[in-house]
Amino acid sequence: MRCVLSPTTANGRLVIDSFAFPTGITAGTTSVNTVTTSFAYPSGSSSSTLPASTTSISEVSTIETYPTVAPSSILSTGSTSISTILVVPTPLTSPNGTSSTAVPTSTTPVPNPSFSVTLPSSTTKSSVFQWFGVNEFGAEFGNTNIPGLLGKDYTWPNTSAIEILMKKGMNIFRIPILIERIAPGTMTSALNMTYLSGLSTVVSFITGNGGHAVIDSQNFGRYAGNIITSTFDFKTYWTNLAAEFKSDDNVIFDCNNEFHDEPSIDTVVSLNQACIDGVRAAGATTQYIFVEGTSYTGAWTWTTSGNSASMGNLTDPSDKIVCEMHQYLDSDGSGTSATCVSSTIGAERVANATTWLKDNNKKGILGEFAGGANSVCESAVTGMLDALVDANDVWFGAMWWGGGPWWGDYIFSMEPETGTGYVAYIDTLVKYI
Repeated sequence: MRCVLSPTTANGRLVIDSFAFPTGITAGTTSVNTVTTSFAYPSGSSSSTLPASTTSISEVSTIETYPTVAPSSILSTGSTSISTILVVPTPLTSPNGTSSTAVPTSTTPVPNPSFSVTLPSSTTKSSVFQWFGVNEFGAEFGNTNIPGLLGKDYTWPNTSAIEILMKKGMNIFRIPILIERIAPGTMTSALNMTYLSGLSTVVSFITGNGGHAVIDSQNFGRYAGNIITSTFDFKTYWTNLAAEFKSDDNVIFDCNNEFHDEPSIDTVVSLNQACIDGVRAAGATTQYIFVEGTSYTGAWTWTTSGNSASMGNLTDPSDKIVCEMHQYLDSDGSGTSATCVSSTIGAERVANATTWLKDNNKKGILGEFAGGANSVCESAVTGMLDALVDANDVWFGAMWWGGGPWWGDYIFSMEPETGTGYVAYIDTLVKYI
């Protein structure tokens, strides 16, 4: 690490061209307020205006903004030491008020000075997850009426509400759709351009404002009520859909929501692999792909349902697979009750999945989670998110269930600014952004 200091007697500017982000500081953060350092001129200085007794410059004030994209050579977070300071000869003011530039070149560099940084208290936690956000429902509503009518059977998420959440710092939004609506008749059909247009509008709003949009086939492993078994059809569907978004790096493809009761775990794995292959065949090679397991992809059943034995075998030439798990805190884990089992149930239910991710060098995201508006659930939700933070080397983040304009007084509604979940939890959730 190298620093260049252009000093005066009492102040100067510290220019850092190779540095490490202090713990908790992210790119783009203006964070260094005060730097205190000292150095001594050698006793043999020939300048009469800079006597050897001039020993220090303390309180060097500077404000530095870290670059938006840090170079790969940056050292690990938390590093605060600097090994070398170069003193650049500039006009100095001596103690008797006489101006002088007579700083011998032999005075540079001054090796191994002490260096300390005072950070504002508000920077103690920043970007604990790569992604944190909300599921935005509506386009998959009315699934018993296909294709259904926009505004009557289904709706699209409210971009004004999403904007409020983005201003809070949320940066990922999962948009459930129905395969039957976007690929009517058969999964291999040409896409319905009207439905696609509605999806594209929401996706473009999110990604155009710097967020990530997750396109989620909310089909539970079924099409028109029948379990999907054809990998050819499923791959074709994903090739057609991914081709529409292949140029948007902030789009994420979620293969299918909550597989359950399939003929075998092999069916689930083969369909996920077909999804991956279809997305990449469409030319969408840079985006992440979320894969979901069987048994409603529960984190608490990940190691007992067959998922842990098979889902790790999926392959992706772009190496951007993320295992999506869901976790609710009621007695059966269904997310149908506002009552949580205990105040510690959240951390307990993700523990085994965390171990699996670490042991198998996999990445995960909690694609759905929620809790009731009560103190027990609030403690359980906080405990679960804290557990994910402690393992954020394998957990990329989490998304609350659920936002969307048609939830009304639903127990978990995260729709700003009156949703039950929003009122109860938004102040808690923003602590994890």
